[in-house]
Amino acid sequence: MSSSVWNPDNVRDVAESVGIASLADNVVEELARDVDYRLAQVLEEALKFMRHGKRTTLSTHDISHALKVLNVEPLYGYESTRPLRFGEASLGPGQPLYYVEDEEVDFEKLINAPLPKVPREITFTAHWLAVEGVQPSIPQNPTASNQADLLPKGPNANPHLAAANGLETSVKPLVKHVLSKESQELFAKLSSALLDETNLEWQNAALASIMTDPGIHQLTTYIITFIAEKVTHSMKNLFVLNSMLRATDALLMNPTIYLDPYIPNMVPSILTCCVGKHLGPASHQPPSNASSETLGNGINGHVHHSTEHFAVRKFAASLLTRICRTYSSSNQGLKTRIARSCLKAFLDPQKPLGTHYGALQALRRILGPDGIRIGILPNLKLYDDGILGAAMNEEPKKSDAQHVLATILKCLDDMEQSRGAMRANGVGNLEGQRERLSDRVGKTVADHIITSGRIGVAQVILEADLTIA
Repeated sequence: MSSSVWNPDNVRDVAESVGIASLADNVVEELARDVDYRLAQVLEEALKFMRHGKRTTLSTHDISHALKVLNVEPLYGYESTRPLRFGEASLGPGQPLYYVEDEEVDFEKLINAPLPKVPREITFTAHWLAVEGVQPSIPQNPTASNQADLLPKGPNANPHLAAANGLETSVKPLVKHVLSKESQELFAKLSSALLDETNLEWQNAALASIMTDPGIHQLTTYIITFIAEKVTHSMKNLFVLNSMLRATDALLMNPTIYLDPYIPNMVPSILTCCVGKHLGPASHQPPSNASSETLGNGINGHVHHSTEHFAVRKFAASLLTRICRTYSSSNQGLKTRIARSCLKAFLDPQKPLGTHYGALQALRRILGPDGIRIGILPNLKLYDDGILGAAMNEEPKKSDAQHVLATILKCLDDMEQSRGAMRANGVGNLEGQRERLSDRVGKTVADHIITSGRIGVAQVILEADLTIA
């Protein structure tokens, strides 16, 4: 039979204090063991509170919380800020008694002691913790260790403020260190390969990796940011713009990457390459016999330097078309916003003919024949009289105007093909319709329609006028 930790004599003392003169020995033993169990239960719960509080010393609060959890009436009293001093008294051999020593206070000294200071009244005041990201030097704010600590912090902070204050600034890497070392090295290799004009094999390997590698998904945001940064700062470098468009094309072709959330961030860079005001360095104009057929079918072929920006714009327009067809359902209003931006660029007389060419290429693919009939055809008369006709008579702008005119004719051809077989007899002699066509689409466009013998196009234009009116 196991002996109890709790002294049975304490049970007899408590029983006598409540009027029970005699208790059987077996009852005393059972009560002592029950007290042992209850104390262990309370201490176990109290230790749980102590560990959750990240402490190593058991406090009276832990005991009180343990009693509440065990549905036991908590102890009454108050806590002292000073440690308790225990005294020891001996009642006999082997029977020590511990008690709390009561501090003796001299009543006369307590009365004559000075009163404590009156506490300050509670007040409230307001101050600026930071003004536009800069912490002011006021007593309420903690003092900064140096001037750099007072400069704006965060991703949107202006890095030039530090340089203006004479402080050294460090450029943070584009790839954050949350990526693995392997991913950071891969991004560094890809970015350098895309900008390497001397090693086309290395560039093609980087594009193939972006197009097929599933691990590129972790670098998607960094690649898109890299493309946007290079497009913004390399408007005069056609090779960089070409390379960034090819990288975007490869990213769109990767079947393992979910690009829907990133499309709004990808469109501005492509739209800039499509309708940018000036792409590439200033160069001599190409021969006047240059036509849109010399641009080739893709961006990878060797194109004359002075006309290469037209190929860049055409390639960007094809990327915008692919994005509209693939991601319009997941990005509400995407197609409308792109078409509106292109139409605005086309109708802006302050923009160069290269911008008008890129806008027409995008509108032709995005809007389709019906959109051309509604959005482009009603504005051709105004565009021809104000911009295209004058440019065809100026030798420096003639080549660009020919590219724009060829694109306009292709738009009109698309309208004709969408209507099916045309009734040639409905128009009659094209020469006799010159004045009517000039009133619809302008003199320059009408002359080329008649010269090329586009009878079906003329019929579409004359019939569409009733719808427009």
